[in-house]
Amino acid sequence: MYNVLLLGNSFFLPDRNIWMQNGLLELEESVKLQKSRNEGVARNVILFVGDGMGPNTLTASRVYKRQYRENTKHNSRWEDLYKHKKERNLIFEDFPSMGMLKTYAVDKQVPDSACTATALFCGAKTNYETVGVDESVLLGDCDTSLNQTTHLSSIMKWALDAGKDTGFVTNMRVTHATPSPLYAHCPDRRWECDGKMPSAARDKCKDIARQLIEDEPGRNIKVIMGGGRQCLQTNLNASEYDPLDGWACRRKDGLDLISMWKRDKESRNLPYHLLSNADELRAFNRELNTSKYLLGIFANSHLPYEYLRDDSETPSLAEMVITAINAMSQNPRGFLLVVEGGLIDIAHHRGTARKALDETLAMEEAVISVVEKLSLSSSSTSTPHSHTASGFMPNMSSETLLIVTSDHTHTMSINGYPKRDDDILGIASASKINGREYTTLSYANGVGFKYNCSEGKALWEDPKEAKTTSFEYKQQATVLQDEETHGGGDVTIYATGPMAHLFHRVHEQSYVAHVIAYASHIGPYSDGISARIPLSDATSSSSGCCLTKFSAYSMPITLVLTWITINL
Repeated sequence: MYNVLLLGNSFFLPDRNIWMQNGLLELEESVKLQKSRNEGVARNVILFVGDGMGPNTLTASRVYKRQYRENTKHNSRWEDLYKHKKERNLIFEDFPSMGMLKTYAVDKQVPDSACTATALFCGAKTNYETVGVDESVLLGDCDTSLNQTTHLSSIMKWALDAGKDTGFVTNMRVTHATPSPLYAHCPDRRWECDGKMPSAARDKCKDIARQLIEDEPGRNIKVIMGGGRQCLQTNLNASEYDPLDGWACRRKDGLDLISMWKRDKESRNLPYHLLSNADELRAFNRELNTSKYLLGIFANSHLPYEYLRDDSETPSLAEMVITAINAMSQNPRGFLLVVEGGLIDIAHHRGTARKALDETLAMEEAVISVVEKLSLSSSSTSTPHSHTASGFMPNMSSETLLIVTSDHTHTMSINGYPKRDDDILGIASASKINGREYTTLSYANGVGFKYNCSEGKALWEDPKEAKTTSFEYKQQATVLQDEETHGGGDVTIYATGPMAHLFHRVHEQSYVAHVIAYASHIGPYSDGISARIPLSDATSSSSGCCLTKFSAYSMPITLVLTWITINL
């Protein structure tokens, strides 16, 4: 029994008992989950990757959501106190299974997005800044990358081989570091188009954009949505809203790969639809038959940040995700969809923490849209979702494995002992050494290095003299850099649906592709629990599989994993 405090027309538990009650409810939920885990086959898989969405980003985003997105005005200070005692989770933080992923590259303690995406999607770690190739290919080594045996097969290739529909959605260029390992094999992530390739390599190696449009599995991917027109076409127009990116590759060879994609679909009598803005996407969703190949390129480079997005020009990440599901949901064998929230990473690199937190919530909105979509499509005999001690959770009986993770961390920290209700974008405290105040969020390095000399002492900029809550404010940084770097920490992974419980401890990042393949019976695990390692000789390039074939008989899953560990 709990003692309660009566205030007005409401009952309130004393603080100590609030925590005790919450612990009991969460424990009860956890016990139930262990008894009802889903060991079925995943007909569909949806994998969200928050680029640069490390644990500190998630924690800060959780606070930011409460302070900037939710109504915290209540009738009494007691209700306010209760509201703020327990931090509400982001929706995917309530998924029943989670683990941690080690993000290091083969040759670097701190990775980039290309090698981490290769690990996530291909099941094998590789070298820094290389795409879809094994560790024998060094950065920029065109000649070695031409050897088919160095090519790693991705979950997208495995799903296509199993007859599933496939797609990817990103708010970055579709040729960028994270999506490219799904379909490309390249020794340098910068080779998104011919414009960034050395002349010697350009004569032998194919750029990433051409691999997407011309080669397998790219030409058979059903849904491709994001930015990157400047890597696909030449001589483009720019505007203030949709500029050309001077950092990125710009196509120079005169090719129009969007027209080539269209001609390819026509030559194979495949229904298709080209999308270039939000209105066209919404019109497509109103069609009766949405089972078509989709190419949606909505920007010259990356899509704009959510807070700057013109709703009539650029669809939200959530809209693109639901459109992709609509286009693929009619395949009886299911689908594989990969979604990247990439602007989290860009915001961190620029040292603008508020943008990164805001983009994390934009990706959460996309996850919420999928949860609602799955709930609406679930059978009437099942409960679509439940409100429990830990919040909102998708139905465990779904045929869809839903995963949310990140590729790497950043150097942003939450520091300084701020009070519980202090603004996450505000001032934490003052230094005990020199009395100068500093912000709660800061970076280990980056463009926010703001020091000056006064009376022989080096002091950082006084944050009281700046608007630290602005989207444009660059958080304080300790070491000056042209842009903030990645961090080398582990990232979280959250999952619900078939075989989600296989994420349960600290894993190698490359483990994710194996769970997806095993849960959905594709690729090296197409035979399910008696997984068969697919026979592939060194000269075969049909699958580009990273697992070498040694026999035609089935093995228990434990022996298969042991064999992979020894032979890779």
